[in-house]
This record gives sequence, C-alpha cells and structure tokens, in this order.
Amino acid sequence: MRTITLFRGDGIGPELTESVLSIFQALKLPLEFEQFDAGLTSFEKTGDLLPAEALESIRKNKVFLKAPITTPVASGFRSINVALRKEFDLYANIRPAKSLPQLKTRYKDIDIVIFRENTEDLYIGEEEMVSADEAIAIKRITRPASQRIIRLAFDYVRRLGRKRLTCVHKANILKYTDGLFLEEFRRISEDYPDVEANDLIVDNAAMQLVMNPESFDVMVMPNLYGDILSDITAGLISGLGLLPSVNRNEEYAMFEAVHGSAPDIAGQNKANPTAFILSACMMLEHLGYPDEGVRLRRAIARTYEKIEDRTADVGGTAGTREFTQAVIRNLN
Repeated sequence: MRTITLFRGDGIGPELTESVLSIFQALKLPLEFEQFDAGLTSFEKTGDLLPAEALESIRKNKVFLKAPITTPVASGFRSINVALRKEFDLYANIRPAKSLPQLKTRYKDIDIVIFRENTEDLYIGEEEMVSADEAIAIKRITRPASQRIIRLAFDYVRRLGRKRLTCVHKANILKYTDGLFLEEFRRISEDYPDVEANDLIVDNAAMQLVMNPESFDVMVMPNLYGDILSDITAGLISGLGLLPSVNRNEEYAMFEAVHGSAPDIAGQNKANPTAFILSACMMLEHLGYPDEGVRLRRAIARTYEKIEDRTADVGGTAGTREFTQAVIRNLN
C-alpha cells in the first residue's frame, strides 16, 4: 500500500478533493491518503499555515496531492506554494496544456508542455525600497539551477519522443541573467543532438503562442515567464480549469491544479475538477500506474462528449458532483 500526503485545500479545494477521492476509490488502487488542512483553513483553526505534521508527512511519503490553498492576507507568507517549493526544493514546475477535442475552442490539437524553473528569478521576492519614490527587485539566475531545469526538459523530450525544445528568455536586454540561462541552454543542447532545439525572446514567444501555437512542443524558461506563458497555454485549451501541473525534483513531487481556490463559488457544487483530476493522472503515472492514468484520461474525454455532463465554465449544466459521477461511469 502506497501512502500519499493530501492537502484538502480552501475554497473549492475540499470539493475537488472529494471528487478525486471518489474516483480513486472507483479505480481500486493500493493507495491511501494522509489528509491535512493547510492555508486559510488551517490558519483559522490553529494559527498555523503549514502544520509541522503535514510537512513531516510529505518528508515521509515523498508524493503529495494539493488542492487549491488560500494564503491569508498579512500572514507572513507570500504564498503557500512558494513556501512549499522552497521547503522541498521543488525546482521544476511542469505544466502540460493539451486540447480536449470535445471542446470547441479557437485552436485544435494543442499539446504544449512548459518547464518552468521554480526557485529563482523575481519569485525569490527580494525587494527593497530605495527611497519613498523608488523600489527595486532582485532577479536571480544561477548556473546550477538553470542547468538542472534545462537538462530535465531535454530528458523529457528525448524520453517521450517529443519534437523540439524551445527556450524562452529576454537575453537581448537582460544579458547577464537571461543571458546565463540561454548560454546554458545552448551549451546543454550539444549533449542532445537528437533533439531539435531553438530559442525565442519572451515577447515574441507570447505572440507566436496565440498566432501559431502548433509550432510549439516543449518549452523551458525562467520562473516569471513560465508563470505568465502557462496561463496563455491554458487559454488556448479553454482556461485554467483544464491545466494540471507537478512541482518536483528527484525526490519529491507535488501535484496540483494551476488555478486558485475560487472562494466565490466554494460549497456551491460549481467547481470544475478537471485540472485537479488531470493532476491526479500525472501522479498515477509518476507512481507507476500509467495504464490507470490513461484509463482516467479517457474517462474524462468521454465525459466531455456530453454537454449535460460538463460543468458550467465549459458550457455544460453539471455540478462538481455530477461531473465526478459521470467520470466514474465512464471508467468502465
């Protein structure tokens, strides 16, 4: 029996958690979950955003599934996500955006995977007020961090037989920081002669994503660009409700939907659990259950074939629970 750490989340998080747990029960896999509150719910109960016992569970289990979490205002944390990435050095944020053919969108056959460096860049949050009228922020890029995310992306392309890897940067202006990242990309690409490699300046990459998304396959980039461009790729496939992710290194892996906790619709049976379920699919594949991951993806696709089984954000009439039950029916 494999044990997974599970954060139930805030806002719509508990509803998404119940959806995934119901589906896992139907899959009948030898998995069990240690469940914890974190974020706003935990803070209101205990005054602690990240309970020590939850962190210890992660250290023990190595794999954790995290529903959307709300970071309370003025709590001392910029973000629970940032805190978890820092605590466990989850340097790689991998966000696959893949079209569901059952959905009518501007673009068809989108299949883009973004590798986002997770520990550096402006996200380190090192800021300073120089004067009452001037503020600065530190953008930190290091060679070791750049090397490991770039190699991970190249290995992914090679292992899965993907087409190409595109590096996104602003090295024409940020010659030291993004210049270092691009330099490492070009150097490492020589170790992968079988992988097609190219690079784009970030503003051009943003334009090309909405003009010619079919020209992209796998992309690797520093932290801030990854945050922004992955929202664009989500838009290409119908929104954040369909975008899963994993934050990982060689020891730990945290699976989560990219979207937030949506407290405005919490408890109303309106949330779309697709992104969280797809994140669970990624977790199944990580744990060595690729067949079950494929089975669950197929069940989701079948569910999207009927408008009455879709949630309202994608043009349907079903609630969270009804969508979940449809996915479970389609597992058969």
